[in-house]
Amino acid sequence: MGIGLSISAPRPWLVCQIGAREHYVLARELHRRGLLRALVTDAWAPPESLGARLPGVSGRRLAERYDAGLGDANVVRFTGALAWFELLQRLHGRDGWGLVLARNRWFEAQAVRAMREGDLLAERPVVFAYSYAARDIFRAARAAGCQTVLGQIDPAITEEEIVAEAVDRHPELAPHWERAPQAYWDRWREECELADRILVNSEWAREALVRAGVEADKLRVVPLAYRPVGTPAARAWPTHFDDARPLRLLFLGSFILRKGAAELLEAARLLRDQPVELHIVGGSDIGVPDADRANPRLVFHGPVPRHEVHGHFAAADLFILPTLSDGFGLTLLEAQAHGLPAIASRRCGAVVRDGVNGLILETVTGASIAEAVGRYVRDPSLAQRHGNAATALSDFSPGSIGDRLLSVLD
Repeated sequence: MGIGLSISAPRPWLVCQIGAREHYVLARELHRRGLLRALVTDAWAPPESLGARLPGVSGRRLAERYDAGLGDANVVRFTGALAWFELLQRLHGRDGWGLVLARNRWFEAQAVRAMREGDLLAERPVVFAYSYAARDIFRAARAAGCQTVLGQIDPAITEEEIVAEAVDRHPELAPHWERAPQAYWDRWREECELADRILVNSEWAREALVRAGVEADKLRVVPLAYRPVGTPAARAWPTHFDDARPLRLLFLGSFILRKGAAELLEAARLLRDQPVELHIVGGSDIGVPDADRANPRLVFHGPVPRHEVHGHFAAADLFILPTLSDGFGLTLLEAQAHGLPAIASRRCGAVVRDGVNGLILETVTGASIAEAVGRYVRDPSLAQRHGNAATALSDFSPGSIGDRLLSVLD
């Protein structure tokens, strides 16, 4: 039996994470409640730090590794050691899955050392870590009598199989894709064994993990937490769409096969003669055919800094996430916060309510996407109605999600 946890007398939590995942929202909410023993992370750059003032891309990336809500929290970071580690990896020419595995193992070793040297496990806190960089952290936590919670960031090996099938259908778009090595999945399965609870962010992710053989009793669905930044400007909805004022469809995120890139390109071809402008914002690892790049209604913006994202949401009329598999899909909440209707598949978080604040794709194909977009083109008032019915974001507030997080070990 594990150590009991009740909402009336909760234990402190130790949060371990690489990067600014979920914008530190879980650590921030635990700190607000006085329950954060420490945040252990790879890099942390307060505004006054040298790293945050570096010029260029490096400085911008480091500046995002900070949250004012954790300004007075106990944050254990390895910023200098991380820079040295990354330099050594480049010198050794390590990349791809080899680099991913090396980085995860490095972080786990740093975290375990910090937990022991800083006596962070003395109060037997609940130890939370994200998947693929949690195994050794959980080993140390269990040895100290702590409970362990795994934050599963994706639908794991089930998702890999889905992507492999997509690559088989469209090999020309992802010629360099490769499966994760067996060691990656072996370590993940051990993480699942060591975890007292495994948090997934959607019912789809829960189903995928059960399909992969994970013990169903350990799984708990806790959606991503989201805190809107500012108040979006009021929208002026057009009465009709035409060549002078086309419908502006936005895809934001990694433009990859898993996110439905092939199907979205096919839809753009089908919609070429319609007043639809597709804006793709984010990085990509697929080879977009020249014919698609020449499509004047297909606009590739590439990756943009975080502070420019809001402008793309504000300029759009409709958001789309035709993902083949996603743990959740935070961009859906961002779109809703900006009053945008959304088209989404069922294989992600339950944000879109079909016919209320957007449309659900029962199957993800170019034809199904084109049909869904066409409904908004033919009836612009539909976009306004769905945009005005944006989902109740209070259901995804840090406070609401924090309550669910603290209940998972009851």
